[in-house]
Amino acid sequence: MKRKSTIILFLVLTMVFSLNLANVYGFDLGAYSAILIEAETGQVLYEHNADEELPPASITKTMAMLIAMEAIESGEVSLEDTVTVSRYAESMGGSQIFLDAGTELTIEDLLKAVTVASANDASVALAEGISGSYYSFVDKMNERAKELKMENTNFRNTTGLPEAEHYTTARDITKMSQKVIKYPEIREWGQIWVDYIDLPNRQAMLTNTNRLILNYQGMDGIKTGHTSEAGYGLASSAVRDDMRLISVVLKAESESERQELTTRLLDYGFNNFRQQTLISDDEAIHNVEIPGSRNGTASVRVAQDLNVVIPRNDDYETELNYYIEEEYDFPILEGETVGEVGVKMNGQEISRKEIVAAEEINRANIFTRLFRGAANTVRDFINR
Repeated sequence: MKRKSTIILFLVLTMVFSLNLANVYGFDLGAYSAILIEAETGQVLYEHNADEELPPASITKTMAMLIAMEAIESGEVSLEDTVTVSRYAESMGGSQIFLDAGTELTIEDLLKAVTVASANDASVALAEGISGSYYSFVDKMNERAKELKMENTNFRNTTGLPEAEHYTTARDITKMSQKVIKYPEIREWGQIWVDYIDLPNRQAMLTNTNRLILNYQGMDGIKTGHTSEAGYGLASSAVRDDMRLISVVLKAESESERQELTTRLLDYGFNNFRQQTLISDDEAIHNVEIPGSRNGTASVRVAQDLNVVIPRNDDYETELNYYIEEEYDFPILEGETVGEVGVKMNGQEISRKEIVAAEEINRANIFTRLFRGAANTVRDFINR
């Protein structure tokens, strides 16, 4: 449980502000299904038909990449670990680098082949190398999807090859994209145009399936997809002026159309919105109520900068709500977590950050606590 206190920052309100800022400027992309978000906060800047369940094709591999990177981060595996290609991995159709069963590759090479060249055979070998069993890896993908609240997603494979009950949505794709793009290796590999992997008897050429990395400023990922059933899709990431946007376009009619739609969508975001820091992590926030503390209030700060995305050249109104833990051990040391701060626009929350003590906070003595308790009782009686 957390106690809630509210501080409102009033600025001049010159426009009607929608909760998620979607389509603020009357922008119409014309895509079958699309969404644009700011990567850190998840704020939606544009959406159209973003919750329809659709086959994602190779965009599926975004989750496989995420599971692999998280396994590396946890120490379960390393980039240098080797994997032996199975006959099942060898049998994959579609986009591939033609791996032979029995070939040994590092997890790094497999991940690079998946990220750059969208290789189906590499994605299967990667899954088997990490989980031992291919379908246990697919189970992990679905478990992670539930943790990320990807409520309209079900994975049946790692490749995105057509299969019954294999689907996701544009909105759900942004949730796994937000996680995977945090890894510098994914961003580095996502910008490679051509590279090679050394195999026993040859070099496998990797050519990036996302042509926008050649001509869109700041583009560094994430994943293309195409089957006859799914059409052409692209989950992309680009950063400019320290603001990262993630766009998803699904069911385009051609590769050129998905590139054009993605370019227009990202341009809309970068041209019409900017990131604003409401509270920086080195800024003390004074007089936040800390029940049971010596002074009743204390100074706190955010553990990370609290950012929001706003339309360019418009003033705005924000409301900050502090959710303070009801129980903790005194003294609370400087830097120790005491709760969270949430920011609202138009009365609805768009972002939360952890808050920590900016100073040591000591417990009130017994007499002060008894007096406050009595005062609260009287106040509650009067206000009934």
